[in-house]
Amino acid sequence: MSALYTAIATADGNGRNGHVRTSDSKLDVQLSFPKEMGGSGAGSNPEQLFAAGYAACFSSALGLIAGQRKIDASEAAVTAEVGLVAGENNAFGLAVTLRVELPESLQGEVGRELVEAAHQVCPYSNATRGNIPVELVVE
Repeated sequence: MSALYTAIATADGNGRNGHVRTSDSKLDVQLSFPKEMGGSGAGSNPEQLFAAGYAACFSSALGLIAGQRKIDASEAAVTAEVGLVAGENNAFGLAVTLRVELPESLQGEVGRELVEAAHQVCPYSNATRGNIPVELVVE
């Protein structure tokens, strides 16, 4: 399978207390441990970057599915909550909650079906499926 697009990013420094930059310099972020983990909280962190990417990607998938079904979902908003969780044997994992706020016209079964269908086509959802818990909340 050939890639439709490839993003390239490099992290340097001490990972979570370092710096990350994309090859085109459109994303150039200082990283730091969050205060909740004993850090300064002065920079962003990988979980925030993952949350931003997942929210944007899922929103695009929702728009794609809505367009295919001739439904206007332009007022929908997706919020991704990404939690860093401690696992067994000093391993860490992620847990995600996707909160999809739909306009009043898409409340109920139609909206739920739209969100479920978006979850099937979103690349982030496909990458995480079976690997980490992802909860869908329709609001």
